[in-house]
Amino acid sequence: MQPIPARMLLAGLAQAGSVGSEMIEAVVTDSRKLCPNCVFVCFAGQRVDGHDFAAQAVQQGAAYVVANHPVEGVPQRQLVLCPSSHHAMVRMGANYRMLFHPKMIGVTGSVGKTTTKEFCYAVLSAFGNALKTEGNQNNEIGVPNTLFRLTDETQYAVVEMGMSALGEIERLSRAAKPSAGLITCIGVSHLDSLGSRDNILKAKLEICAGLPDGAPLALNADDEYLVKARDTGMLPQRLRPVWYGIDAGWAQVRARQVETVPGGMRFVLEDTEHGEFAVQIPVLGRHAVYDALAAYAAATRLGLDAARCAAALADYQSTGMRQNRVEKNGCVFIEDCYNASPDSMKASLAMFADYPSAGRKIALLGDMLELGAIEEEAHRQAGRLAAQSGIHHLVTLGKASHFMAEEAEKAGLAVTCCDTHDQAVQALRGILRPGDTLLAKASRGVQLEKVLAALYEKITLE
Repeated sequence: MQPIPARMLLAGLAQAGSVGSEMIEAVVTDSRKLCPNCVFVCFAGQRVDGHDFAAQAVQQGAAYVVANHPVEGVPQRQLVLCPSSHHAMVRMGANYRMLFHPKMIGVTGSVGKTTTKEFCYAVLSAFGNALKTEGNQNNEIGVPNTLFRLTDETQYAVVEMGMSALGEIERLSRAAKPSAGLITCIGVSHLDSLGSRDNILKAKLEICAGLPDGAPLALNADDEYLVKARDTGMLPQRLRPVWYGIDAGWAQVRARQVETVPGGMRFVLEDTEHGEFAVQIPVLGRHAVYDALAAYAAATRLGLDAARCAAALADYQSTGMRQNRVEKNGCVFIEDCYNASPDSMKASLAMFADYPSAGRKIALLGDMLELGAIEEEAHRQAGRLAAQSGIHHLVTLGKASHFMAEEAEKAGLAVTCCDTHDQAVQALRGILRPGDTLLAKASRGVQLEKVLAALYEKITLE
């Protein structure tokens, strides 16, 4: 974070004249990261209340404390009261963002946000100093923290935006002020909080709020809900849509001749404005092709050279546990367990069906969370898909995954149903053989990485 005057950073939060001109060097939400000349923001969490550390923050040199109520030990002149710490973070992020002028792509969507963000970063990095959202820091704390990393040297940026309720993406987009927007698809994640895919569509379209007039908006032409938004006039006419896809022949940016090759995908990228390019990306699955097309579409419509954009897609690097390939004692493990939804589970199983394996294909699939009323049917559908994916044996983990196991077993697939990490470890140790390939996929809350870590430690196969 570049130093910024306190009155500028805290504009709209503190009363006029109550904040000085001292330079703020950091915005901190974790008491372990306190430093002199910072603003400490108190969050009342389920386990820890940041207000309990507010006096300590002042003692360690914090210039100001943003809190939801007065705190003993924090002088009134250093206290900035705000009913919502989340909204305070977004406001400070917006104030800081005003200092800089990078070309920025804002990314949202139900599935593929992070992979698309990484493709955008690969492309933007080919043209200059680029900044990206780290991990999945895409909420009302993560997005401001990304904005606080902007400097005068930042030429390009890509910011991922997630949500759990209506209104969140609008606030994030207005703060980030992206130069281009991108929506990957409209899925069923967050149905428990939003109630319908129509509401999810409305929430994702909120990214338009922060885009300037004439800005490009990359949209998936193969997504029925995004096409519905076009046909029903939901897309702001002041923006410039650029449609990408595989099946939709009318899309401006398309992938043709899509095929799986060792270590990734190969296809011909066809652009109605810039011609055709041969592309190969180092990630498997048809869904990854969509993510690459999205990044290319947004970047080229920002005016970046099309040929360089297409070539830079090959520089994509996987992050976290997204299709991370690990080899142990002759077995291949595909760690795709950073998160899961019905759409991403379907895409992962489709990828696995095409994956070249020297031996059998084994799947470790766990619960998909936050599905609300469709939880049972979504897991049953996943079980049916697993049975059609050329899998030799399915191991499930979690309560909801019992439905998945039932459907897979009905379809003739060998299934082992587990309720604990230890059960899954023991089951897989008895199933795996040298030459096998294991796919691991579940929502982040299931913590499949614990099973994998135990397997890697106890890799002796029976």
